[in-house]
Amino acid sequence: MAKVNTVLGTIPAEELGIVAVHEHIGYGMPGSELDSTWWKTPEQRYAETVPKLRQFHEYGGGTFVDATGICNGRDVDYYKSLSAKTGVHIVACTGFVGGDTALPHFARASVEYLAEVFIHEITVGIGTTGSKAGVIKVGVSRGGRMTELDKRIYRAAARASVATGVPILTHLAIDPQPAIDIFAEESLPLDRVLFGHADDGLNAENTPSEWIMGQGGRIGFDTFGYETELPDPPFWARPRKERLDHFMSLVEKGHLNQLLVSADANCSPLGWPGVKGHTVNYIFEDLIPDLRGAGLDEAAIKTLFIDNPAGFLSISS
Repeated sequence: MAKVNTVLGTIPAEELGIVAVHEHIGYGMPGSELDSTWWKTPEQRYAETVPKLRQFHEYGGGTFVDATGICNGRDVDYYKSLSAKTGVHIVACTGFVGGDTALPHFARASVEYLAEVFIHEITVGIGTTGSKAGVIKVGVSRGGRMTELDKRIYRAAARASVATGVPILTHLAIDPQPAIDIFAEESLPLDRVLFGHADDGLNAENTPSEWIMGQGGRIGFDTFGYETELPDPPFWARPRKERLDHFMSLVEKGHLNQLLVSADANCSPLGWPGVKGHTVNYIFEDLIPDLRGAGLDEAAIKTLFIDNPAGFLSISS
């Protein structure tokens, strides 16, 4: 039976239900807890987060994948309390959003050391929480090209994935050739990798989504809801119809089984104000209606939100 690591334990993949595959309980850059401009008390963060997760559960959401890496505000004991409180399965990650978010201790580390950290967090647990990571996060640093540190992290993640069976989720899918080369050298099948943020307004044109899928990788359209139509859109926003049309073009070309979708929303951002009006519940309130309106039937929607995430998150043997 296929299984997935959640913060409250390892569960059968069939129990995941509808999955938001790339989200954040709270994301911040290293040191954000010292920024008094946007600092929030734990009580304030909790008050912002619980209603969003409860609404997600009431809409039919089953699992929330928290893609917050080491050094970015990951708080697994907090996730455990939220999961118990709301009934939502939460999957935590090991790894880094990008080399530029790794603190010096990790930035100077060898591939071997980084792989050991990732494997320990997957097989033993994260810190003293007893909770095992269910996905490995890696990413392309700012600048649009993989740095040497990024490459070391990708290689360590590939080794950890091969050793444990846990998949890899990437921040950005630009400059994918070095990543794909590393995964091939480490004998990691590309269906264990979700190349994320292929749809955002800043990077979509530079992301060879069809080429990546042709190599066997999965593509994440996981910034749905960051729209230019928002009152104060972020720099990575994109017109709603443009993103939807782009997504549907890939579906129409036969790539449904390699696509995953999410909203990449922060329940309670750390060290920055976040984007008002955008939550994980965009998935139910806007995205699924838009997909139906664009012609997707219920079987295809089940594939996107249940079957594809379950296959991706399942620990492979």
